[in-house]
Amino acid sequence: MRRTPSALALAALTLAATTASMLTTSIANAADPIVIKFSHVVAENTPKGLMANKFKALIAERMGDKVLVEVYPNSQLFGDDNVLEAMQLGDVQLAAPALSKFSRYTDLIALYDLPFLFEDLDAVDRFQQSEQGQAMLDAMKKKGLIGLGYLHNGMKQLSSSQPLRVPEDARGLKFRIMASPVLEAQFKALDAAPLKKPFSEVFTLLQTRAIDGQENTWSNIYSKKFHEVQPYITETNHGLLDYMVVSSNEFWNGLPDDVRADVKAALDESLAYGNQIARDKADEDRQAIIDSKRSEVIELTPEQRAQWVQIMKPVWKQFEKEIGAELIEAAYATNQQ
Repeated sequence: MRRTPSALALAALTLAATTASMLTTSIANAADPIVIKFSHVVAENTPKGLMANKFKALIAERMGDKVLVEVYPNSQLFGDDNVLEAMQLGDVQLAAPALSKFSRYTDLIALYDLPFLFEDLDAVDRFQQSEQGQAMLDAMKKKGLIGLGYLHNGMKQLSSSQPLRVPEDARGLKFRIMASPVLEAQFKALDAAPLKKPFSEVFTLLQTRAIDGQENTWSNIYSKKFHEVQPYITETNHGLLDYMVVSSNEFWNGLPDDVRADVKAALDESLAYGNQIARDKADEDRQAIIDSKRSEVIELTPEQRAQWVQIMKPVWKQFEKEIGAELIEAAYATNQQ
């Protein structure tokens, strides 16, 4: 007579099958790569674009299938105005917004928007590697964001539909700015009209004359072809356009210690690579714009530049309370070191 399995035996068989299935799933999941989506808004031939691709290549070379980096340039995934919210929701793991974009999360980083604070990138490097500069990477931890490093783009120039040689030339003109109260105050000091617009819209706004001008670095002006729709670029070097590579506390601290260390090492190497490119491209792209003959580059005399400094520097005082007088003084002091 054939015997049927007892209820106890059936339960044991079911448990064994379930356990085996869970173990298989666990092993499969363990083999899945950690995906890092890196979103940015500029072209791939800019310092940021090249840095991001370098990071992707280093991770692929050193970590194989363990970590997968996906790079989304040109605002393909998110713009700078919403990428930080997306990061906090876990939709993106790395981003490198312009420092101006962090004004909603901390007052301190507004320091980098102050006009004529740094004379050149050497001074910027000295400050960013100082104790105060490194401490600013942690300024947004309570908001769920952690800074992982700084990336240069370069010093900013002013482009316009008409020549700008002295501050009075900017009066009444409409300039696109990033969302930053400091940059807004900077253009108001010129009696100009600052308009907050996404970077992805700037070319069209310039082309259609919806705005008169904008401020940007040589590499952004050239890579986004702003010089083709702006007849004049004034070499002011009045401000800094840098980025901070950021992640969410949840993602970054959730990485295994060894993975986090390897990712950070690759990122540091990529940032050094990108920062050198920023220096090289500033000269190359400036010359390329001149050679194109599409836009006239205006070089200010020392007397003309002094007028711009005189008009814009009082903006420092407006934000001294929020940023801190000592921090401003420490940053400015790096020009003399």
